Amino acid sequence: MPLASTGELVTRAAAARSAVASFNIITLEHVEAVVAGAESVNAPVVLQVSENAVGFHRGRLLPLARAAVAAAESATVPVALHLDHVRSETLLRQAPEAGFSSVMYDASRLPYEANLAATRAAVRWAHARGLWIEAELGRIGGKDGRDGPAGPPPDAHAPGARTDPDEARAFVAGSGVDALAVAVGSAHAMTTRTAALDHTLLRRLSGVLDVPLVLHGSSGVPDGELAAAVAGGIAKVNVGTALNIAMTAAIREFLGAHPEAVDPRRYLAAGREAMAGTVAAFVRVLAPGAAGGPASA
Repeated sequence: MPLASTGELVTRAAAARSAVASFNIITLEHVEAVVAGAESVNAPVVLQVSENAVGFHRGRLLPLARAAVAAAESATVPVALHLDHVRSETLLRQAPEAGFSSVMYDASRLPYEANLAATRAAVRWAHARGLWIEAELGRIGGKDGRDGPAGPPPDAHAPGARTDPDEARAFVAGSGVDALAVAVGSAHAMTTRTAALDHTLLRRLSGVLDVPLVLHGSSGVPDGELAAAVAGGIAKVNVGTALNIAMTAAIREFLGAHPEAVDPRRYLAAGREAMAGTVAAFVRVLAPGAAGGPASA
């Protein structure tokens, strides 16, 4: 089917008090696994390409983006493309022609006023081209768990970091963004699902903001916490590390059992299947009406 719009998927999810699962892709196997997992539970999904993933592909966006577009157009469920954590103006400007309907513009390393100004300018440019824009306050996902250097706001997902509701309301109003990623206790690159979210703060943020809320770093959030976050106002949930954990574990297991294997199709197939199962499991939690989810069990 035709490419879906991230904004439309998230808006519908917010109205239904559910959330769209958005998965970061790195390889073609990631793309195929996300689509297969979403199809298995008959639910829409967002394929996300981060600036880091583009860097892994030697700075070239189009090869992975075109594979994602082709997979989306042959899918039996709505699939949208989202460009994630974009700091490069050059990369931002490639988004429309590459098939992306949305961008998470990341100026969070800048002090608040500079972040606001840069995000406002990006929003103007993007909206003129039909792009839906997500942003954040502070840096989401501190992969090393540390605060940023003096000057910028602390890492939005460092221990104890939280989004201030009043500042968030001013930022959304001043920038014109379509969605805001909020810091309520998750962290990027977690390999254990032990994060505890601040649901009281999330309800406050949901009450003062008139745009959909996004949760980054969701791989480390247990199912119950994710379900409560969706009930509290989260409408888009980003997942990346969980796919890589599933893929790596399956490949290790396969190669351990088949040390003679040299054909990558054999072990990549195992990794792809494991990722598809992970996708389906997350979608069932975030969209209870999905096949096999609580509402259809």
